[in-house]
Amino acid sequence: MKRAGVLFLAGVPVVATAVYFVLPSGAADAPAAPSSVSAQSSRDDAKDRAEQDHERQREKDDEIIASLPPGLAAPAKGDLAHRLVSSAEHSTTDWRSTYGIIEDRDDDCGYTAGIIGFCTGTHDLLTLVEHYTESRPDNGLARYLPALRKVDGTDSHEGLDPGFTDAWKAESEVPEFRAAQEEERDRVYFEPAVRLAKLDGLGTLGQFVYYDAMVFHGTGTDENGFYALRERVLERAGTPAAGGSEKAYLDAFLDVRRATMLARYPDRDTSRIDTAQRRFLQAGNLDLDTPLTWEMYGDSYTLS
Repeated sequence: MKRAGVLFLAGVPVVATAVYFVLPSGAADAPAAPSSVSAQSSRDDAKDRAEQDHERQREKDDEIIASLPPGLAAPAKGDLAHRLVSSAEHSTTDWRSTYGIIEDRDDDCGYTAGIIGFCTGTHDLLTLVEHYTESRPDNGLARYLPALRKVDGTDSHEGLDPGFTDAWKAESEVPEFRAAQEEERDRVYFEPAVRLAKLDGLGTLGQFVYYDAMVFHGTGTDENGFYALRERVLERAGTPAAGGSEKAYLDAFLDVRRATMLARYPDRDTSRIDTAQRRFLQAGNLDLDTPLTWEMYGDSYTLS
């Protein structure tokens, strides 16, 4: 369900005002002409200053986060978040039973698989298999890497059928691959979402709202990705960190997110917002305390 696109600093804490300077490919290795030495030096200095500013900002952010309650990062709350997401992604709260799930949901994302819905068309499944293969080269999915790179960004199965789905299911019985799925989920979605939500002044519910939005919309740079969505919300409401009301900000976030979902999928069931997150918000449950009762695609769930 995630949008295709290049991952936006997926493993790096995101600060909306940060500026990153990237030299043209190969520029660092190419010899500079005499007339361009000064310009090259200026670019190098600018890049160094940007990196230093980013590092200082990250240190400040680390201090802020260290002073805050754990929120969704607390193990019990984190497990609760994974259960909630699993009810939307796989219609079960037992997320540990979903490592081997793989299917094409006819949503333009190719195969959707595993505990968080990694997709062959949205880069995250490819990244997962690449990272896993680095530590376990002889795994049963490694031979599909050329095909996964070729179909990345598309809904194609070229080079994957007929064996990829069986290979995924078989590999999902391997403890190391289950651990790899969890690590990639946390690195790409959970940890960046919780970190940014805390910097925005959001409590546990708001941290979950960010997490679920990153899972569904992806961390790409396209107009429907999480970061573009958040920028549209900021045009309507201020974050609690900027002095805004937490409830008003989350209301605006859910409004914008719902509209973004329907813009891409007009017939999409939006119950993960309407009868889950909105329900928690309307109840004033900003700490995401149990018991929780919600509905997803017509099914009712309770966690106590």
